[in-house]
Amino acid sequence: MKKYYYIFTLGILVLLNTACNKEWESEQYEHYVSFKAPIQTEVGVTPIYIPYEPEGSFTYELPLIVSGSTSHTEDLGVNVAIDPDTLQVLNYARFQDREDLYYKELSSQFFSIQKDEIKIPAKEDVVLMDIDFTLREIDLVDKWVLPLTIVDDASYNYTPHPRKYYKKALLRIIPFNDFSGVYSGTGLKIYLKGEEDGAAIVKNEVIAYVVDEHSMFFYAGMVDENDVNRKKYKINASFDETTNEVELTADDPGIEFKMNSDPTFTVEEVSDAVRPYLVRRYVTINDIDYSYTDYTSMPGSTISYTVKGSLIMERKINTQIPDKDQAIEW
Repeated sequence: MKKYYYIFTLGILVLLNTACNKEWESEQYEHYVSFKAPIQTEVGVTPIYIPYEPEGSFTYELPLIVSGSTSHTEDLGVNVAIDPDTLQVLNYARFQDREDLYYKELSSQFFSIQKDEIKIPAKEDVVLMDIDFTLREIDLVDKWVLPLTIVDDASYNYTPHPRKYYKKALLRIIPFNDFSGVYSGTGLKIYLKGEEDGAAIVKNEVIAYVVDEHSMFFYAGMVDENDVNRKKYKINASFDETTNEVELTADDPGIEFKMNSDPTFTVEEVSDAVRPYLVRRYVTINDIDYSYTDYTSMPGSTISYTVKGSLIMERKINTQIPDKDQAIEW
């Protein structure tokens, strides 16, 4: 009896092993085509960082991926198109009637993409799609997004991924220079004008946006990118790398902007103690002292503020990575 039991068990194991081998050799998933553009769930878009180029353009490489447990056996010609409809849906879902907060579709003057089919050769699971950005004179008061989709058509020899987050890419365009980025705001004190000896208001961070290769802007006082009137409170900062001076100016005369000091900046680079290939670059703006008037928060009334202190930004740069946008640990 035991002999028959062992023979039966051995037969079952052989059959299972044979079945597993056949499953392993055959395709386990579909050969769907998708972007590699993971979204940030809290904002619904994919931030991409583009070095600001005063002349010429910068080419960003967006990965196109073919899924599956085996490689596809024929060349694929993938078509990519602009997708304003998905951007409209996202805007309303996130911001409802606050249209001033809507992401804006990136104007065609600022980019170009491949108009014909993007070839994915047989047996290659990833190719890079080139997007050329020319971002001179872009106004970052608006939040610019390039919405892309993989075109779905039964006549094509590929199938876009059925999940919308895979076949679409909502690219939030964030140009940067040496001075833009997220500054710590804890060293910058905001006072009601005339009460500089009293309690101060402090922001955790101050975001600085690119103007050109030597300039950036931030918003005055407590104003941030969620303020409906934010454009009126732009403070432009121009960096003179010869004198290390910073010139602050405002576009809107209505805020009665006034400089009370001559700010300067320093740049310091320090190698990381644990990862020596990582450089920590610190930009510090010292001796900030300006006043401005808020004339929009309370209709018919104005509130004047004095802002004093310093700002500091840390940028971590991986010196082993040659690509400027990829080397920075955002």
